[in-house]
Amino acid sequence: MLKLPALLCAMLFVVTAFSQTNNVTGSIQDANEKKPVKNAVVALLTPKDSILYRFTRSGADGSFTLKNVKPGNYILMTTHPLFGDLLDNIDVKETALQLGTVALTSKSKLLQEVIVKSGSPIKIKGDTTIYTADSFKVSANANVEELLKKLPGIQVDKNGEIKAMGEKVEKVLVDGEEFFGDDPGMAVKNLRADAVKEVQVFDKKSEQAEFTGIDDGKTQKTINLKLKEDKKKGYFGKVDAAAGPQQNIDHRYNTNLMFSSFKGKRKLSAFVLNGNTGQDGLNWQDSEKFGGDDNTSVNIDEEGGGIMIWRNGGGDDEPYINTENGFIKNTNAGLQYSNKWNNNQTLNLSPKYNSQIYTNDKTGFTQLQLGDSAINTNDIVSTNVNRSNFKTSASYDVKIDSNNNIKFTAKANFYNTESEETRNALTTGAKGINKNRSDSYKQTNSDKESFSASVLFKHRFKKARRTLSLNADWNLMNTNADSRLKSYNEDFYGGVVQKIDQQKVTDKITQKVGARVVYTEPLSKLYSIELSHELSLNNGTNDQV
Repeated sequence: MLKLPALLCAMLFVVTAFSQTNNVTGSIQDANEKKPVKNAVVALLTPKDSILYRFTRSGADGSFTLKNVKPGNYILMTTHPLFGDLLDNIDVKETALQLGTVALTSKSKLLQEVIVKSGSPIKIKGDTTIYTADSFKVSANANVEELLKKLPGIQVDKNGEIKAMGEKVEKVLVDGEEFFGDDPGMAVKNLRADAVKEVQVFDKKSEQAEFTGIDDGKTQKTINLKLKEDKKKGYFGKVDAAAGPQQNIDHRYNTNLMFSSFKGKRKLSAFVLNGNTGQDGLNWQDSEKFGGDDNTSVNIDEEGGGIMIWRNGGGDDEPYINTENGFIKNTNAGLQYSNKWNNNQTLNLSPKYNSQIYTNDKTGFTQLQLGDSAINTNDIVSTNVNRSNFKTSASYDVKIDSNNNIKFTAKANFYNTESEETRNALTTGAKGINKNRSDSYKQTNSDKESFSASVLFKHRFKKARRTLSLNADWNLMNTNADSRLKSYNEDFYGGVVQKIDQQKVTDKITQKVGARVVYTEPLSKLYSIELSHELSLNNGTNDQV
């Protein structure tokens, strides 16, 4: 008979041993039909020798429980006669483990999709190749570009161009979203390699093809960087500063401050540029990263068609500024904000301000040879331009459900330009005798306002490739300009003097309202038809005095 202390020790040992086992639970589901799979065999194998440790079968609702599992590493194997086998590595801790839903792929789909979860550094899921980032060793503090160079099938050249499976990568997404523009180098150069969980490579269909289900043949080789949960935030920026003393002219300087931050789906960028070296805005690379590309205003003119473009602070009817000549003081500031909530609401907001003060004094000499004689013209042109603009754009995209989506877009732009130009010219003969003289003075004060708004609704029917899109838009442009021209022309031979003093006042209003409907209908497995109809109304007034 056991003594009492020995009996107590034995009981304590049994209780302790039992307390160190836990249950592993989960449910089995058809990956395609999203229905429970019953009578699937769920087994645990020891990774060292693949010996069967525990097994059970899923119930009618797909659920299963593996009882009394000791803590440790195991291979989870799930099998069913109608589905492909699924292997995965699991780690059982000293608490119960809930695996959630385990999706099995029907054997009829295996030629289209292969899912192998075995800890391998490379997986293939349908047409997507998935690289497990931590399986590839890179140096400490390496960026994603260095990681991509380690991945089989991906090449990065000295210029930063990325190729995957021999095709140029057009887009690099982060968690399925654009990362401060569509420049592929933006994410790979500014994100750390140790922040990436997976690198996914696939051919992304066009937005229209994804919506309608009709393959239009337009794809882009795309890389999606799936970040680790604790790494979905960060910031980066750029600071440029230059200055130099000059003699007889104003000192030259240039300062560029750019900053961006991200946290989950929220992205924020800001920039301030100030200088007098000729830089009149963000270059196209930095525009994609920090400011977006918003140099185009409404797409109508005074006749109701065409495009009004504002480039580097100017627009149509604005004096062209060649920043390679003259002297320009420039100030640019902008903010870009985007956020996404619950994966179905997206907001983008982008206000920008630009101011330019431009001066240019130009002296010219022209000689026209006429036989043995020559006519010489000396002219001096002085140009001064002071212009500014404030532009803001916003969009709000709502995914109502899996079949309905609506997007609102609005823009409001304001422009002001004040300019004046004087020209003095004297024409002489070969012997220096005066022939004629011309003096002119031009002055312009222009204000412009442009507004636009649009609504796009898209509906996908239950039948594949049957869709309906409705789009309505409104554009308004208002221009008020006051210009004056004074000129004095004198012909020394004929004694003719011509004086001109003109003032022109322009008041233009142009408006356009349009609506478009697009319907797609599948005719067979290979063919579909697209029907569209568009209505537009243009009207405007142009008063000139």
